[in-house]
Amino acid sequence: MKENRLSKMLAIGALSALALTTAVAQETTTVTKTTDPVTGTATTESTTTTSVGTFAAVPASDHISFRTSTTAAPVKYYYTKSTAVVDLAGQPVEWSAIRPDMPATVYYVKEGDSMIVRKVVLTKPVSVIEKKETTTTTTTTP
Repeated sequence: MKENRLSKMLAIGALSALALTTAVAQETTTVTKTTDPVTGTATTESTTTTSVGTFAAVPASDHISFRTSTTAAPVKYYYTKSTAVVDLAGQPVEWSAIRPDMPATVYYVKEGDSMIVRKVVLTKPVSVIEKKETTTTTTTTP
């Protein structure tokens, strides 16, 4: 009886966590289009969408593959020269530091069928691998 109750509680907890992850994975702001009645000039605010997940692969020359959960298929996001990549402290990070399965938050705008990345925030610190080279010399005495 207790094992059955525990199993149900664990299943409900897992489903709740999955639902929360999916709900948090994407949030969208609205597009506002206004027209000035005097000048007739139209003004449009762009839609910014946030996606939280991990990189599926090392960034390619013009796009990144990103997934919102381990079971989701990777989605292709395009980046430009003006795309900022930063860590949690806001410090710039090189694209070459990004590795598969690295968690991040991607801020993008949808332009036509493409999603253009404006900013990438890495949610874990980038590991710095320091390579040291040592030379050992052995001498023998007669």
